[in-house]
Amino acid sequence: MIQSVAAGAEVVLAVPAYCDLANLAFGLRREVFMLEQGVSHADEYDDKDRIATHYVTVREGNVVATLRVLWLTEHAKIGRFAVRKSLRGRGVGGRLFRAVIESIRAGGGERIALEAQIDKTRFYEKYGFHAYGDEYLDAGIVHRRMKNYR
Repeated sequence: MIQSVAAGAEVVLAVPAYCDLANLAFGLRREVFMLEQGVSHADEYDDKDRIATHYVTVREGNVVATLRVLWLTEHAKIGRFAVRKSLRGRGVGGRLFRAVIESIRAGGGERIALEAQIDKTRFYEKYGFHAYGDEYLDAGIVHRRMKNYR
């Protein structure tokens, strides 16, 4: 089922893997992670995409932000969070992230986790996430695990 949340001129949608909007989200991930950050195709795309819930922000007919949620036994895991470069710092990512957290909580999710690029941890802290464990390399980028458990 597709859910929507209005956010100004934007709409946040939960979409099934490999539908047209999810494919546009995969293209945005390619732009952000592979072209901008140098992540390899093998590191960016995995078999978890087909079982994840994908969220997109659509603005003026374009997919401008995306992330996915994996529903694991121990928690909901947010990942692959990307925002179109020209819209960063304008609240687009925050509105998507807030909508996804609300959706997880509405579905009974009490435990949410993610793996943040080290320079993004302050963003997640604004939403109640706390870093734990050591820093580590993932796809050549320093990361830190973070959680928000109720």
